[in-house]
Amino acid sequence: MVVLSQGATDHFTLIKTCKPSSTVFDGTPVIDLSGPDAGAAIVRACEEFGFFKVVNHGVSPEVMSRLEDEAVRFFGLPQSDKDKAGPPDPFGYGNKRIGPNGDIGWIEYLLLHANSSEHDKKLSLPFSQGNQQFFRCAVEDFVRAVKEVAFRVLELMADGLGIEPRDVLSGMLRSEASDSFFRLNHYPPCPELQALSPSGCNLVGFGEHTDPQIISILRSNNTSGLQICLRDGAWVSVPPDHSSFFVNVGDSLQVLTNGRFKSVKHRVLADHGKSRFSMIYFGGPALDEKIAPLPSLLAEGESCLYKEFTWSEYKRSAYKTRLADYRLGLFEKPRVQ
Repeated sequence: MVVLSQGATDHFTLIKTCKPSSTVFDGTPVIDLSGPDAGAAIVRACEEFGFFKVVNHGVSPEVMSRLEDEAVRFFGLPQSDKDKAGPPDPFGYGNKRIGPNGDIGWIEYLLLHANSSEHDKKLSLPFSQGNQQFFRCAVEDFVRAVKEVAFRVLELMADGLGIEPRDVLSGMLRSEASDSFFRLNHYPPCPELQALSPSGCNLVGFGEHTDPQIISILRSNNTSGLQICLRDGAWVSVPPDHSSFFVNVGDSLQVLTNGRFKSVKHRVLADHGKSRFSMIYFGGPALDEKIAPLPSLLAEGESCLYKEFTWSEYKRSAYKTRLADYRLGLFEKPRVQ
């Protein structure tokens, strides 16, 4: 639980509030990864929503629940102990501050590198040696399993798009140089602060944004809070499902498909009475990977909508912005009249 201190009440004045959507979205595409038409279904979901849920994903419930138990244990530690694992630079423990540009949310998190345990070994986790090892093993087992889900989704996506080689997308994440992250989030309930917010409003845990990477794979407990923005601008609440994974199209995939897929704008609202825990794999390419529309996806005579850039260039640009900024605008080519 985040400690309700003077600092917390000071931050409260900066944390946005929002009325929860009265619309519970029952239209989330559900993709059975073992189904014969999974590739085509993934493409349709990415074109229409940039978002979908996967079932029959092959990750055991034990791997998921073990990491959730470890997350509950970590975030339940005294604040002074958790602070020893921070501040994030960029990896480590963070509390309310999201990035370096002034974004604030009702959240605490632990950001880890998904491809190199060397980064994480430098973290001073506030556990005994044995418990540290147990925590790290739970993270490694989960990340290993969710990576396989990401690879499988991207290869099915390539099948659905009819592009070859089949690993043209998944290979960017399989690379040892892949710049992929993993984050554990905790959105704690706080009735004291909630009572200070405008009537009927929830504290914003993580403000509206798109993910800059290729795809993100999310799993949460059964507490609601995730919302996505539909193409008509309406915000809808996504019912939680602790046994499944949700997949977001990221900015880089939007560029690779020349805008055929759109990165989904999403946010998280804190619940009045229950903690929300989530765990997210952000699949990114190598820093020197060139991002541009794939030639095999361009129709004859179709113009590229985006300039070519490296992931490093886009990452640097993205992390200079605020969460809600439209980051791809700087990399769009001028429209020919």
